[in-house]
Amino acid sequence: MKKKGGSNAKLKLSLPSTHEVSFAKFLTQSGTFKDGDLLVNKDGVRIVSQEPEEAAPPIQPTDDHLSLADMDVIKVIGKGSSGIVQLVRHKWTGQFLALKAITVNFQEDLVKHIAQELKINQSAQCPYVAVCYQSFYDNGVISIILEYMDGGSLADFLKKVNTIPEPYLAAISKQVLKGLLYLHHDKHIIHRDMKPSNLLINHRGEVKITDFGVSAILATTSAERNTFVGTYNYMSVSKFFDLLVSFNFSIGWLKKHTSLKLAI
Repeated sequence: MKKKGGSNAKLKLSLPSTHEVSFAKFLTQSGTFKDGDLLVNKDGVRIVSQEPEEAAPPIQPTDDHLSLADMDVIKVIGKGSSGIVQLVRHKWTGQFLALKAITVNFQEDLVKHIAQELKINQSAQCPYVAVCYQSFYDNGVISIILEYMDGGSLADFLKKVNTIPEPYLAAISKQVLKGLLYLHHDKHIIHRDMKPSNLLINHRGEVKITDFGVSAILATTSAERNTFVGTYNYMSVSKFFDLLVSFNFSIGWLKKHTSLKLAI
């Protein structure tokens, strides 16, 4: 029964016009709500100053507060047989980083290589070695957050320029040798797979060593290895004659062979 004086008008909902700003404008690619300096996601709320002088400090290596949830994926910058490398941006600092994701299939050799790389990444702190900030394991994937070198690898660079003039080659060699000297004398590490694709560069002309999956950690600086690992094109001649390979011999061969590859 209708009440007297009642209205028969139906309730109408007012919908936003298509010209109004969509809510999606406030969401980042990762699903974080953002409005000015306000950031809200499943991990909580943060106020991030937009003033340059108050910008958050750069992330430090082995940052205990670093999380994969803090990374916005930009694009894939590298692919390999066991995983990919992505360019990511840290939500709170805006810092660009490289995220290396390795799918673990639990083959013994692969697991040992990954474990060795993680150990070396966490211990090696040198201006001539690519910085590792943190590593994670989740759902069969090991994720390693590394320093982003915006020039890519020397192998990528060679595809663009074909050859490198001698003065620049000397500068590259100097940095690589300093990195190898640090790894061997300070950390007792032999890389064992030195080649242009494992040397990264940036726009400042810095060259850094990366990829320690087949490296060896020795008991002493004078210890030797006689195993066959790495890329055959860049192995020292002595390995083909079944001789023990010392660091001093390998470093000489590396310097000549890799430098020659860059120069011709």
